[in-house]
Amino acid sequence: DEVVAGRMDRSDEDIMAAVRRAANEFKYGPAVSLIGGNNNGGNNNGNYTGGGSSTAQRQTFTANGVQFTMIRVEGGTYTMGATSEQGSDADDDEKPAHSVSVSTFYIGETEVTQALWQAVMGSNPSSFKGRSQRPVETVSWDDCQTFISKLNSLTGKNFRLPTEEEWEYAARGGNKSCHTKYSGSNDVGSVAWYDGNSGYQTHDVKTKQPNELGIYDMSGNVWEWTSSYWRSDYNSSLDMSGRVYRGGSWNSNARIARVSYRCNRMPSSSNYYLGLRLAVAPQ
Repeated sequence: DEVVAGRMDRSDEDIMAAVRRAANEFKYGPAVSLIGGNNNGGNNNGNYTGGGSSTAQRQTFTANGVQFTMIRVEGGTYTMGATSEQGSDADDDEKPAHSVSVSTFYIGETEVTQALWQAVMGSNPSSFKGRSQRPVETVSWDDCQTFISKLNSLTGKNFRLPTEEEWEYAARGGNKSCHTKYSGSNDVGSVAWYDGNSGYQTHDVKTKQPNELGIYDMSGNVWEWTSSYWRSDYNSSLDMSGRVYRGGSWNSNARIARVSYRCNRMPSSSNYYLGLRLAVAPQ
């Protein structure tokens, strides 16, 4: 069992992933490759090439030969926290439900994979190795800052971690939200790898259904660091010693995979259920 912030948290696959990717491409439109620093060329070392638009719904980037896709999340206002669909599962730190406005941003279609981390960092800290499309894990918040700094140097962009408010807005489906308990469904097993179906290990990204925005794994698989400081509820002051992470993992029960569930750790700590997802402003 995993103890988190004082709480107790508890090949056919490749073919299915390809089918889901094709279906998602049909529904959400083709990916658009972008270039580093401008819209009409590439950088000298070939780390980041192509062409595209900052209004595209999907933008695909390349870092040292590994591609990753970002999904546009249109800005809007939503109710964050213990909303009605969370019912009695909501904890005190999810309260009170409150209105939040978020500006337009892009967020990772998936968690950062082991392939992307390896391409940028030259190493792979993950405990569950063997498949490059599994999410990277066993990374601290501090490790994520080092990774993002190197990625930005390669691409000429300003990737970052999402704020907690951005993360939950995207997990809920943004302005397309169907107001489900988990990210994209009220059926946890259709959208999440959690303790009821994971076999107690991570799984390749994009092997469960996406949410309303075409984003995968915001419930389950690995927890995801955010940029935000912790607070014990939404009326409390910030605790500068902890950073928030969200989403639940392969080791979490269904209640913890909900879109409003919150946890925190010291930024120097890591574990084999904890990874990250990128965000970036429109450019």
